[in-house]
Amino acid sequence: MSKPEIGQPAPDFALPATGDQTIRLGDLRGRNVVLYFYPKDNTPGCTAEGEGFRDQADAFEAANTVILGVSRDGVKSHENFRSRHGFGFDLLSDKDEEVCSLYDVIGEKNMYGKKVRGIERSTFLIDADGVLRREWRKVKVPGHVGEVLETARAL
Repeated sequence: MSKPEIGQPAPDFALPATGDQTIRLGDLRGRNVVLYFYPKDNTPGCTAEGEGFRDQADAFEAANTVILGVSRDGVKSHENFRSRHGFGFDLLSDKDEEVCSLYDVIGEKNMYGKKVRGIERSTFLIDADGVLRREWRKVKVPGHVGEVLETARAL
């Protein structure tokens, strides 16, 4: 599978999400979309990243930008994670790794000396026309949300 290309239409998808809904990327045309992939609900780095997006949600809204988090966790786990940390944005469940594969964010990682298959923390910014404008791979959480916000404001 090839990686999505900057300046090209973002790969479309439909996934089950929090709020008992299915979210389809194509249905969000007219708004920018932050699509962030994270490894696992309720882990320290993923919680910090989600809280960063939560804390800047109003600023993203002012920039006409929807925030969507994606991991392989199920919707029930996402509901708990979202509620526990007060996330006002939706979390999408990609249990079959279809969207992770589309965006080329899944692969072998080294966890405590053991090779495991997992999600590489990555963020994609898609414009209101559905075109991929920016990607961040191998994301380090500190400062990341602010950089994504500034880029979204510039669209």
